[in-house]
Amino acid sequence: MKKPWGGRFKEGTAKTLEEFSQSISFDHKLWREDIDGSIAHAKMLHKQGIINAFELEQILRGLKEIAKEIEQGKFQFKEEFEDVHMNIERALIEKIGSAGAKLHTARSRNDQVATDLRLYLRKKVSKLIEQLTEIEKTFISIAEKHIDTIMPGYTHLQKAQPVLLAHHLLAYAWMFERDRERLKEALKRINKCPLGACAIAGSSLPIDREFTARELEFEGVIPNSIDAVSDRDFVLDVLYCGAMVMMHLSRFAEELILWATDEFKFIELPDRFSTGSSMMPQKKNPDPAELIRGKTGRVYGNLLSLFTTMKGLPLTYNRDMQEDKEPVFDTVETVSMSLKIVNEMLPEIKFIKDKMKEASEKGFTTATDLAEYLVKKGVPFRNAHEITGKIVLYCIEEGKNLTDLSMEEFKKFSSKIDRDVYEILTSEGSIEAKISYGSSSKKSVKEQIKLLKKRLRE
Repeated sequence: MKKPWGGRFKEGTAKTLEEFSQSISFDHKLWREDIDGSIAHAKMLHKQGIINAFELEQILRGLKEIAKEIEQGKFQFKEEFEDVHMNIERALIEKIGSAGAKLHTARSRNDQVATDLRLYLRKKVSKLIEQLTEIEKTFISIAEKHIDTIMPGYTHLQKAQPVLLAHHLLAYAWMFERDRERLKEALKRINKCPLGACAIAGSSLPIDREFTARELEFEGVIPNSIDAVSDRDFVLDVLYCGAMVMMHLSRFAEELILWATDEFKFIELPDRFSTGSSMMPQKKNPDPAELIRGKTGRVYGNLLSLFTTMKGLPLTYNRDMQEDKEPVFDTVETVSMSLKIVNEMLPEIKFIKDKMKEASEKGFTTATDLAEYLVKKGVPFRNAHEITGKIVLYCIEEGKNLTDLSMEEFKKFSSKIDRDVYEILTSEGSIEAKISYGSSSKKSVKEQIKLLKKRLRE
């Protein structure tokens, strides 16, 4: 099969090389973007007098017919044509003849694929931003329903202090808000047009890159033709942002896995989002959460893969860069599906409030409140910390909780302790005693919800 670039070669390409170097098996996903870019390019060629009106009409008709055939599943992508660009161009030439052969004037597959990828990622990133907006709204909505639900907060996976479940859930809402911000910034860098950079140095033909950029709704052109075809920073931006989203989802998934165990029993997962065991009839497994946790590693690998590919490449385009597509396709699809399943599953999770409240009152979770109580009474914090530590040790040895101690017992450790101490030794008292900005008090949590809602409206 004669190649579009075969004029300089005496021999045909080895079959093994065709199989090894083809990218059509995965880059066919860019067909829509490739056709959109070709339509804009053809219009620019006509505007600049490089092709005539009849040729433009033929090209546009042919491209639209190819698009319809692909949509209907009638188009056959062929491995011998290597990639999506050459498959579509070959089909166009077969349909309309010499006019189709003029389409590739003043462009290269180097700027063509960069354009296709930017168009693809512009669409996919916009969708991910929408999904992050929705999952953030879901976390906020559930937080509002649990403004009175108390749970133990953890550090080192050891009980630390009582917090509101709403406060805990809003921590994830803030993570996803940062993810939205990162993707919005990435979108700005994606939305620049490389088309017209050609292979490396631009063109001697009178092309109009700004016109093409406007046709494709890019916010301007990339000013350096070398950078335009060699840059994959915008892909790495998306892979990094995707890795961050998956890291946040994986942390939440890990907590769901823990909370669903008999050891915690903080939640009941919905049957629709659980699986059983082929051997053990009693099992109810949190497979969606486990899969998200597992898929996160693959998304990390996608980021590292492209970083490794790009780190040693001289300017400009190198065939190594063909390896950018599978990682980014996989990442955007994995992140999108993970967001979708968590957003569907989360509203159906049942939080077992009494278990969470009970757990928040064990493990001396109000010890810090006792130390701060002493500080308010004039005791230096380090001294208050030591006194409280001795009280906790006494409780452990006596098999008591802080709330079980009599005033006589408290006085053995510090004369500063009075009956008002009992107000802050309950989980409710501990939470409502918090007055610092961003804390777990109801007032603070309600302020967070207002702020998040405002950010979502902006």
